[in-house]
Amino acid sequence: MRINMRGKFVILWCLALCCFLANALKADQLPVADFSKSSLKGWEDKVFTSKTSYQLFQLKDKKVLKAESQDSASGLIKRIHVDLKRYSYLNWSWRIENRLDVKNETIKPGDDYAARIYVVIDGRMLLWRTKAVNYVWANEASKGEIWQNAFVGKNAIMMALRSRQDKTSTWYSEKRNVYEDLKRLFGTEFHFIDAIALMTDTDNSHGQVKSYYGDIYFSSE
Repeated sequence: MRINMRGKFVILWCLALCCFLANALKADQLPVADFSKSSLKGWEDKVFTSKTSYQLFQLKDKKVLKAESQDSASGLIKRIHVDLKRYSYLNWSWRIENRLDVKNETIKPGDDYAARIYVVIDGRMLLWRTKAVNYVWANEASKGEIWQNAFVGKNAIMMALRSRQDKTSTWYSEKRNVYEDLKRLFGTEFHFIDAIALMTDTDNSHGQVKSYYGDIYFSSE
């Protein structure tokens, strides 16, 4: 089948438009963790007591990050400067394989979570200016419950997105408007955040837990 010059132009124009739209859609997302691509680039260990095991893992047809904690407390942190006016939403998926025997997350002996992801605003030399929102998979706290961290108080706010009512061995996808969450929880607007961290910890309850994390990214909507 012969295609005239006008037809070729239309085909090329359509291809160019498709490439433009694909790039435009991609530009609306800011990758944070590409676990599905077997990448831990930019992630650093942050150890509080003994070390939680974090490793890339093939779970059925999905490459993810596996976290295993046995009376340990360490996390992974990635320093990334994010413009929340452009990328307001944090997106990720996670699952847990078992629950912790925690009765009260608001006190120090209960400050353990099968999975958590938090955003950090770095106060740098002024440590009291450091702020963090912890999105946690709680055990006893109800979904949607909010409280101050048992160790650092009002500078780190905990928010239960999942609880014991949610199933184990089941993937859940999350999407949070970080800009609005920060404004609501701290009473002021923050234009930027400086880091994303994740942690599975059991050092206070002296328990054991296994969890998985999927890719993490920011989006404009």
